[in-house]
Amino acid sequence: MTVAEGAGAPAAHPCKQLPGKEVKKSYEKYRFFSSAVAAEELGSCRRPCEAGPLFCLTALDLQSINWQVTSNKQAHHTDRFSGQQLTLRRGQPFSFSMVLNRSLGSGDNLVFIASTGPNPSESAKTKAVFSHSNGRSRNGWSAQLVSNTDNVLTISISSPANAPIGQYTLSAQISSQGNELIRKLGTFILLFNPWSQEDGVFMSKQAEREEYVLEDAGIIYVGNTKRISMVGWNFGQFEEGILDICLSILDHSLNFRRDPATDVARRSDPKYVSRVLSAMINGNDDNGVLSGNWSGNYTGGQDPRKWNGSVDILKEWERSGFKPVRYGQCWVFAGTLNTVLRSFGIPSRVVTNFNSAHDTDRNLSVDVYYDAYGRPLKRSSDSVWNFHVWNEGWFVRTDLGPLYNGWQVLDATPQEKSQGVYQCGPASVSAIREGDVNLDFDMPFVFAEVNADRITWIYDVHSNRQKQNSLDTHSIGKYISTKAVGSSSRMDITEKYKYPEGSSQERQVFEKALGKLKPHPAFGATSARHVEGEGREPSISGKFKVTGILEVGKEVNMALILNNLTNDMKTVTVNMTAWTIVYNGTLVHEVWKESVTISLDPKEEVQHPMKITYAQYEKYLKADNMIRTTAVCQVTDEAEVVVERDIILDNPSLTLEMLDQARVQKPVNVQMLFSNPLDEPVTDCVLMVEGSGLLLGSLRIDVPTLRPKERSRVRFEILPTRSGTKQLLADFSCNKFPAIKAMLSIDVAN
Repeated sequence: MTVAEGAGAPAAHPCKQLPGKEVKKSYEKYRFFSSAVAAEELGSCRRPCEAGPLFCLTALDLQSINWQVTSNKQAHHTDRFSGQQLTLRRGQPFSFSMVLNRSLGSGDNLVFIASTGPNPSESAKTKAVFSHSNGRSRNGWSAQLVSNTDNVLTISISSPANAPIGQYTLSAQISSQGNELIRKLGTFILLFNPWSQEDGVFMSKQAEREEYVLEDAGIIYVGNTKRISMVGWNFGQFEEGILDICLSILDHSLNFRRDPATDVARRSDPKYVSRVLSAMINGNDDNGVLSGNWSGNYTGGQDPRKWNGSVDILKEWERSGFKPVRYGQCWVFAGTLNTVLRSFGIPSRVVTNFNSAHDTDRNLSVDVYYDAYGRPLKRSSDSVWNFHVWNEGWFVRTDLGPLYNGWQVLDATPQEKSQGVYQCGPASVSAIREGDVNLDFDMPFVFAEVNADRITWIYDVHSNRQKQNSLDTHSIGKYISTKAVGSSSRMDITEKYKYPEGSSQERQVFEKALGKLKPHPAFGATSARHVEGEGREPSISGKFKVTGILEVGKEVNMALILNNLTNDMKTVTVNMTAWTIVYNGTLVHEVWKESVTISLDPKEEVQHPMKITYAQYEKYLKADNMIRTTAVCQVTDEAEVVVERDIILDNPSLTLEMLDQARVQKPVNVQMLFSNPLDEPVTDCVLMVEGSGLLLGSLRIDVPTLRPKERSRVRFEILPTRSGTKQLLADFSCNKFPAIKAMLSIDVAN
C-alpha cells in the first residue's frame, strides 16, 4: 500500500515515523524473536508508511505447543509406553494445540511438514507437505483446523495407514504478510496400527490385539515331545528406553548402512521390517543384538538359559556400543524378536516346534548317522533339534495375494543364509501347509522344519561305507505350540502348519513340495529316500523305558525293552551309549556305554536294566539337562535296529510366594524358597528377578552357600508401577545348577 495522494504524512505513527527502509530493517531484526517484543518495538500499526509496503504489522508466530500427550497416547493405544515421548499409530488422527502471538487471520497460512529419516523426500514418501486448508497431501497426510479461539489453534493431523514407521519431525511453515518462517514443532514416533482396518497389520479381535501387541510378558515352550515344559519371558516392550533401542536396531541394519533413504522408505511395509529384524536380532552379519552359542561352553558371556527376558539384552546391546550380546539360543532370539515386533505394533507370538528339522541341502530330508557301537556321528550338517523356537508375525502379503495373509514365520536364529545374510522369513504359514515352497521367503527351509523325512544311517568306520537303516515320515514337526490368548495354557497349532500325519493330504503336499524343489531326476539321489533299507521288516523291536525318577543329582534308571516279533529264537548284540547334549543335538560328552548279548525266545519281551550314576554325568550336564541314549541292536545277518531316546532331568523346584497384597506404588514382599537336594554344598548362588510393571530393571541377590540338603529362604521387595496381572520371573543359578526357573503371576490392584 502507498499513501493516498494529498493525504499528507500521518501523525504519531506507531512505527515511530521510521523511514520505510528502517521499518523493514527493524522487522527483519525481530521476526525470529518473541512476537510480543517485536510488537512493542514496531507497534501493530495497520496504517500506511510513507516508504511503500507495510512492514510494521506483527508477523504471525508460534509461542508454545501442547502435544496433548496423555490423551493422544490413550487414543492410539500407546499409553503403556514409558516416558513423555509422543508415540502414535499410523492411519489415525492426533490433535495438538498451538499458541500463537495473535489470532490467525485470513491472510495467514500454515503449512505442515512431516519427515522421517536422514534424507526425507516427497517422492520416497518420507516427507509430506500439507496445509490445514487444502485437504490431504499427495502422500496421504492431512491437517484439519479443529478450533480457532483467540490465539489458540487446535489442529488434528492424520497420517496415511501405509506411512513408514519411525521417528518423525513435524514442522510448520508460517506465511504471514509476505514473509515465511519455519518452526520445528517437535518429534513423534509413528508405529504400525493393528486397530486400523486400512493397515496391513490389522487384527480384528480385541482379545488378540491385547495378547499379541499389548501383552508384555509371555510363556515359551521348551523340552521334548515326551516332556513339554515352559519358561516365562519378560518381553518388556513398554519399558523405559526400549522403543528407542528397537528403532536403533533398524538404523544399524545392513540395509540402512547401504542405502538409508531407500531403507527408511521401505519401513512402511511390515514384511520388509520384519525380515530386516530377523537378520538384526542375530549378530552374525551386522553387529546385531545377540551372538548365538550352542557349544555348551559359554565362557565370555552368559549361559543362554539364564536370561529372563529381552530388556536386559537390549539395554546391554545399546550400552556396549551395539556389540552382539553373548549368548543366545533359539528361544532367546525369538523372545527378543517378539519384543521388537510388538513394540513396533506388528502382532506377534512365539512358537515352538518339537522335533524340528534343520535341512541344509533343500531335499526335505534330514540324515542322522550312528556307528555300529551306537555312538552318534556328525557326518551330515543336517540335524534334528529337540525343539526349535521361532516367531510368527501377523500381516498381509501384498506380494503373494490374500490366500497367504495372516501368520508369517520369522526366525532370527542364525541357521542358514538367505540372500547372503542370516535371516529367515516371513514365510506364510498357510503356504507351508499347502507345500507352496516356491514362494518368498525361505519356504523350503521352514517347510522342512515341520515336514522333513528323517533318514537314519549306520556308518562303518572300517569300510567307510554307510547303509540306510530306517526312513521315518512321521516324527518331524510335533506339538507345534504357542501360548493361548488370555491364558497361560498351551495352544497346539500343528494343524495350521500341515495336514494330519499319515493322511493322504499330508503326503500329497509333501510330494508337491518335493516336486517343486526337484526339477531334475538326479536331484537328491544321494538321500536314497525311496530305498527300502534292506528289503525286510525287522525281526525285533526296541524302546527305552524310564524306570525311576529323572532328577539332577540322582542316578538315571532306565530299561531297554526288546521284543522278538517272530516265532524263531533270536540272539541280539546290543551296543548302548549315553551322551549329554545341548537341545539342538550338539554332543557334549559320552557319559556311559555298555555292550551286551541278549537271547530272545519266540515272541518274548525282555527288559535289560541300565543305570547312569550322578558321578558319571555331573560334570558334563548342561543347562538343558538333556541326555541322549542310543542302542544299536544287531541280529545276525539282519539290518540293525536303532533305538534312541532323549531324556530331560528335572531341576529341584524354585518357589516364589507373595507375602502381601500387591498394589500400585506400594512395596510388596516376595519370598523365594529353594532346597539343596545334593549331598554336597552348592556355592556361587545368585538369584535374578525381573518383571515389567513390578520392578524397574532386574534385581540381583547373592545367596549364601547352601550346605547339603539345606533349605534357603530369601525375601526381597518389589514395587508395582502398573495395575493388572503381571508376571514375576526368577532365575536361580549356582555351581551345580546353572539355571533354575520360576514364575509367579501377580494381580496388582490400583
